[in-house]
Order: sequence, then structure tokens, then C-alpha cells
Amino acid sequence: MTGLPINQSVRETVLLPQMVELIEHHRRACPAYARVLDAIGHSSGRRYAQTRELPWLPVRLFKEHALISTGREQVTVLTSSGTTSTNVSRIALDRDAAERQRHLLTATLATVTGPRRLPLLIIDSPSAVRGERSSIRGATVLGVMNVGREHVFALDDEQGIDATTVANFLQRHGHATFLIFGFTSLVWTRFYAFARSHGFDLAHAILLHTGGWKKLADQAVSPQEFRAGFLAATGLHRCHNFYGMVEQGGTIHIESASGDGLYCPDFADVIIRDPETWEEAPIGTEGVIEVLSAVPRAHPGHVLLTEDRGVVHGIDDGEWPGKRFSVLGRLARAEPRGCADTLPETANGARP
Repeated sequence: MTGLPINQSVRETVLLPQMVELIEHHRRACPAYARVLDAIGHSSGRRYAQTRELPWLPVRLFKEHALISTGREQVTVLTSSGTTSTNVSRIALDRDAAERQRHLLTATLATVTGPRRLPLLIIDSPSAVRGERSSIRGATVLGVMNVGREHVFALDDEQGIDATTVANFLQRHGHATFLIFGFTSLVWTRFYAFARSHGFDLAHAILLHTGGWKKLADQAVSPQEFRAGFLAATGLHRCHNFYGMVEQGGTIHIESASGDGLYCPDFADVIIRDPETWEEAPIGTEGVIEVLSAVPRAHPGHVLLTEDRGVVHGIDDGEWPGKRFSVLGRLARAEPRGCADTLPETANGARP
């Protein structure tokens, strides 16, 4: 597993046996998952010819049930970014799973940042990482920090811009390639206006950002306007959004440099399903996003039906090989997610 996108036919050929092995692993290790498989007619020994035939779990199950596939005593519970403290996913991680997630996240990010660790400006506050063992926001920041060095936080604990810190960082590192990372809404609402008003030159920057599109949609800021705004105001032209979720930690789908879509790493895939028939939707047709990943072993999060809408634009016809797709937003009745709304939790406090 390298994190690099690969041709779609190769991806499916390699991924299918890995996913079948994971189904059997979780069947043995998680009794609740085994009961679900039996209930929906996916008994042990069933054969699958294509990844689209694999049984998926609705992601909401992780808000309602403890689904754990590890017997390790040292288990951390990572929580999602739900809008209330009682309606979040709680995902079990043992040490091996956490290390695997960290390694694969780093490998995927390195496809756009390169093999060398670069100076990193984080559009967030130091307090965001204090609950890293249980907060998806903190865990994401820590994950991205693995591809950076000389990390500097651009926000104070009140979420205001630390103007002196940002200016000093750009003075030291702005003349060569450096990284900027933040959650999309914070990057736009906190950093963009500040950078524009100060006339900062960000032509050497690589911007990584994720989540928060709902807040920007409320302000009528589209992904295209986001990219164009930074380019016009600061000269920043390398901008990569990425899509992921706590239920598949370590797996992110990253946007190409041209912005022609999100792409899956070599150990993952997406399927867009018609919400009426649940069959795979044709290219160009909107549906519900299903995510597949060979990463999760401590919990059965390997094949999940999300609560997000999306569309596949093409296959093996874009800047990178594989499917290129977009996330269009949340389903109408799905609870909005927001990485700014996270709650630290302990393994003992996990609610079944």
C-alpha cells in the first residue's frame, strides 16, 4: 500500500480479496457484525465477483452501537464531529490500528507534498490537538503534522489570527515550498481575508484542507470560488481538498492539483449508489457515497454507506488514474458534521 492512485481495474482486482478477507476477519472478531451479515444473507463462505457486491454497513450504526473487532486491552475510542455530544460515532483503535492509520495517511499526503517534510503553518489553535486520542479534529491535525516540520499554529485559543506568528512564519519560509493545513471553514473565514488584506505571497504554498463545506455553502462559497479566491488574492495555486471520516481513519480521498475531482488511494475505493435501487449509479449521476477501505481492522468500518451525496465524474480519464468524484453535501435528513464540534471521550465512556 503506497497511497498512490492506481488504474481502476487494477484497484478492484487487488482490493476485492483484501475486502473479502476483512469481512471474514470482522465476522470472527465482532459478534454484532456477524449477526448483521447473517441477517442480510451474507453467510460465511459467500463468494463475491465484484466490490459492488460486498455488504455495507450504514455509517450511522457507529453512533448507536459499539462495533469492536479487537481484543486488545489498550483500546482508544476516537469520536467523530457530530453536532451534539450524544450523537457521535465512537471508533475503537488499538495500537496496531492507530499506527497503520498514521502510516497510510502520511503516505497518501506525501503524494502531493513530496517525500521531504516541509515547514507547516496550521490554521488552527494548539488546543485542537490536546484531545488527540479521542477527537477527530485533533487526530487530523496530528496526522498532517507528520508530513510537516517546524509547525506553527496560526490561531490562538480564541480562534483569532495570531498575526505576528503568521508573519514571522512567512518571512522565514515563504520563499520556498511550504505547507498550509486547516479545516476548510477556518481556512476561509480566518486565514483567507487576513492573507488578502496583508498582501501575502503564497505562491510557494501547498494548501491542504478538509471538511467544513457546509458552513461555506451557507455563505455561498463554492469549492471553485475557494480556489479562485486564494489564487487571485495570494498567488496560491496548489490547493488540495481531501475527504475522509473517523469511521475510516487513515483513509483520505485527495483532490488533484487541477481540481478535477477527488481520487482514492490505492487501498480504497468509492461507489455511488442510487438511493432508490441501491445499485451502483452511472457515471455523472448523483447518489449516496459508499466508501471501501482495506485499512480498518479494529472495527468493521471497511465497507460503509455514508450520509453524503456524491457523483463520479469519470474513470481513468483525469489527472490521476482511478475514479474522480465530488462530494455534493449531506443527505437531506442527515445530521451535519462539523470538525469544530468534537467531544473528548474515553474507552470506558463509550456508549453502546
